[in-house]
Amino acid sequence: MASPLVLLENYKRNSTGRSFHFVDCVEEISATMHAQILPALHRIEAAVQSGLHAAGFISYEAAPAFEPTFCVKSGTDFPLLWFGLFKERREINAGEFFREGEFARSDWEPGLDEKIYCNAIEKIREHIAAGDTYQVNFTFRLRAHFHGDDLALYHHLCRRQRAGYCAYFNLGRYRILSASPELFFQWQNGNLITRPMKGTRPRGRTTEEDRLYTEQLKTSAKERAENLMIVDLLRNDMGRISEFGSVQVPKLFEVERYETVLQMTSTIASRPLPQVGFVEILQALFPSGSVTGAPKIRTMGIINELEDSPRQIYTGAIGFVSPGPEAAFNVAIRTLLIDTQTGIAELGIGSGITYDSAPEAEHKECLLKANFLTPPRPALEL
Repeated sequence: MASPLVLLENYKRNSTGRSFHFVDCVEEISATMHAQILPALHRIEAAVQSGLHAAGFISYEAAPAFEPTFCVKSGTDFPLLWFGLFKERREINAGEFFREGEFARSDWEPGLDEKIYCNAIEKIREHIAAGDTYQVNFTFRLRAHFHGDDLALYHHLCRRQRAGYCAYFNLGRYRILSASPELFFQWQNGNLITRPMKGTRPRGRTTEEDRLYTEQLKTSAKERAENLMIVDLLRNDMGRISEFGSVQVPKLFEVERYETVLQMTSTIASRPLPQVGFVEILQALFPSGSVTGAPKIRTMGIINELEDSPRQIYTGAIGFVSPGPEAAFNVAIRTLLIDTQTGIAELGIGSGITYDSAPEAEHKECLLKANFLTPPRPALEL
């Protein structure tokens, strides 16, 4: 197979984030069993310490490697982990690999129909009423037949979403096209930052309507409670590996604007203990609480019980580790997985469910998040 093409790009407007093309792959490290994951990550960490750059992903179903009590589904050929080790991390302009190509797909078919989805939400509300959980990030998959130029589709998705943590991976059989707006974690200069995203509204049709929806999101008791639950979960996760008293929340309930949605985010920062490295950060944080709910262990059991299929790359993490040490990973939402062997494209969508959630409204929010998959806009040229 040819060397994998790996791009990590920042399309967010007025952002200082950088974009990278990883060049000259010397080794590929993958895992298909949980017992292989920690040894693989230690190999990756050692390779980075020797001067190489690692870029790759960790699937949601890798979670039991970090905590054996995490429950996930099985029955997929997709890797639990994949990283390429590269000699060079080349800084590029976002969209530098853009090309006009043709692609087509069939209509999206949801893995769950609305009735089954709503029944699952009612079961989650019963779990919450019983005290089993406070919030569950419940998801399902959309699938379609795809053919054509997936790199061209990736750039369409990036232009459509204008997100800060986009990623394209051509691994031969599998292609990953991520337009994620959510930072899982960034580790640099001895500082750790995570930025969970909870709370969604559609974009307004006018500036005034946009302001109205922004204010509604900022002041929504439900959305603020949902966001705060995950902030508290991640503060606890980060506290396990951070210096005493260093875990802070510098930004709470910020509303970010994207092309199709408004999203509420919060920022948590800490200073990891001196002995903490890349592997320990993953052991403490993966998977992000924003895509599980709280408390994490029991809630992942409920997710495993009610969801209909493995999430695979969806709600996992995509990113890089470089000498420094330096690392940045997204939460793999707004992420499309294409299996070129079967011709199936798969997209996961979901939302955080609390006791106050209305099933029909949550279903509508999920479909809203898939709006970035609408037909491409023509590129603006002057």
